[in-house]
Formats: sequence, C-alpha cells, structure tokens
Amino acid sequence: MYEVFVSLNCSSKIISDEITLEITEIIREDAHNLYGFLDSNEKKLFDTVIKINGVGPKVALAICSTFTPSSFAQIVTSNDVNMLKRVPGIGPKGASRILVELSGFIVDGASSDESTNINIEASLALESLGFKKDIVTTILKSCTSTTTAELVREALRKLQK
Repeated sequence: MYEVFVSLNCSSKIISDEITLEITEIIREDAHNLYGFLDSNEKKLFDTVIKINGVGPKVALAICSTFTPSSFAQIVTSNDVNMLKRVPGIGPKGASRILVELSGFIVDGASSDESTNINIEASLALESLGFKKDIVTTILKSCTSTTTAELVREALRKLQK
C-alpha cells in the first residue's frame, strides 16, 4: 500500500475504489513521495511547473488543485498574475516568476500540439544546464528536431558555435 498525493480536481473525479493513476515520483533525501493524476494533461502540468525554480511539489499540486490544465494555459497565455496569486503558496513574486518561465509556452496538452510540449521540455533542460532563457528560446525556434532528446542535442550544437 502506498500513499499517493492527488490534486483536489483529481480527488473529486474519483468514483470507485480501484483507479489507475499516472504517477510522478519525487525522491528527496528525507522522503519518497508519489503524486497521482487521472489524466496525462494534469500530470504534464505538474511535471512542467515542478521544474520552475521556487516551485515545489506542494505548490505544483496546489496549481493542479486550483486550475485545470486548460485554464492554467489561458492564465499563462494572458499573463494573468492576479489569477495565479489565488493559488495557496504563490505570492506576487512567485506568480510573476512562473509566468516569466512559462512565457511563450502553452502547458495544456489538449490545446497545444506535441511540438510545443517538446519545446517546453527542451527549454527547461537547456536552462537547467545554465543557458539563459532568451538565448534558449531563440535557438529552439531555429531547430527542427521532433523529439526532446534530438532537439536538445541540436540546440547544444548550435549553442557551441
């Protein structure tokens, strides 16, 4: 038996004793936590926002509890700081940081195509390697690869020039 943390949106949709969840495991030195999602779009939202500096699992789960992936995508697209501040644990600075990190990207898999999700993953990977967001965004626009790994490799080659 495992303890799995779920968003309020997810828990309100659970109607039977046996369910299948998509799981994200977060391993820290003091805990191994499982986060479950009924649909892949909510999991993608969680996995994307958890990579943002200053956003931990509790805040990411609070975002998933407060907004659906499509409503969060609209908030990011419209750059709505006030809506994002409604999430418990997110203040004005945190809301602004999240919107800056996700600017130009739509998180919702239902309203975006696969290439947008690949670009988000590649961008976050390159930024975690220390490259600046504006440079990464410019380089990724000129790349043509179709998978995240290929896109990161192609971008790294262009960044070395």
